[in-house]
Amino acid sequence: MADMIEIQNVNTPEKTSRVNAAKYNAMKAAILQAFAQTSAPQTAAQLKEAAKSYLPQDLFPEGATAGWWLKAVQLDLEAKGVMQRHATKPLTFSLT
Repeated sequence: MADMIEIQNVNTPEKTSRVNAAKYNAMKAAILQAFAQTSAPQTAAQLKEAAKSYLPQDLFPEGATAGWWLKAVQLDLEAKGVMQRHATKPLTFSLT
C-alpha cells in the first residue's frame, strides 16, 4: 500500500483527507517550481500547465490526473498559509 499523507482543505478546515504521499509531494514540488519561474499571480490553468513540466512521468504519465492533484495541493497549501488566492476573475494564486 502506498504511503499516505493527511491534507487539509481551506474550504472545510475541520476536515482532513488522506492521499498518496508521493503524488502529493511531487505536485507540491512542481507547484513551487512553477511559482519560482514568475512572481506574477497565476490562474489555475496557468499553474497546471507550468507544473506539468516538473511532474515525474512515473506518477503522472502524460500529465494524467494533474488537475485533480493540483486542486488538492492548492487547497492544502492555502489552508497551511503557503498559497493565497486573489479576488480576481478568473481566480489567481500566488505564494505568501
